Amino acid sequence: MPTLIKDGKVERNDWTLLKTATGPEILSAVPGKNFIVPLQFWRNYQAEISEYSGEFALWLDSHENVNDIAEEVHSFPLIALNFPAFADGRSYTNARELRERLGYQGEIRAIGDVLRDQLYLMSRCGFNAFELRHDQDADVCLAAFEDFHTNYQGTVVEPLPLFRRR
Repeated sequence: MPTLIKDGKVERNDWTLLKTATGPEILSAVPGKNFIVPLQFWRNYQAEISEYSGEFALWLDSHENVNDIAEEVHSFPLIALNFPAFADGRSYTNARELRERLGYQGEIRAIGDVLRDQLYLMSRCGFNAFELRHDQDADVCLAAFEDFHTNYQGTVVEPLPLFRRR
């Protein structure tokens, strides 16, 4: 199970990422489990999901947009945003849109190719949970949040740019 950093501490991960499934049969195979499901699975199996005993959260791949879930965004306790590769930064924009434009207050979790070098910037865009790639050391990753003490530009965490804070 991947290491989870949430709100600045290593925590137990109570959610299972459902990466691939051909249908809703997984729900009857493991009743009561908390699943993070892909957008397409959630769209295709709404009836089965509504009858399931566990909790559901959603994950968006980097090519999917938060506008696709704008109507339902506040019904999810957690929204995971995928980084399929280190160099694919589209999920940064989705996190910022969730926080600033849609007012989402729940957990935004980074999944996929999540490395120490990204953590500080992810947190400034609105992520508050990080499922680390298997080869990342949690203690080393926790230090990433202290790499910088101020930003020049405005962020989700500090909307005013530096010249406005002086």
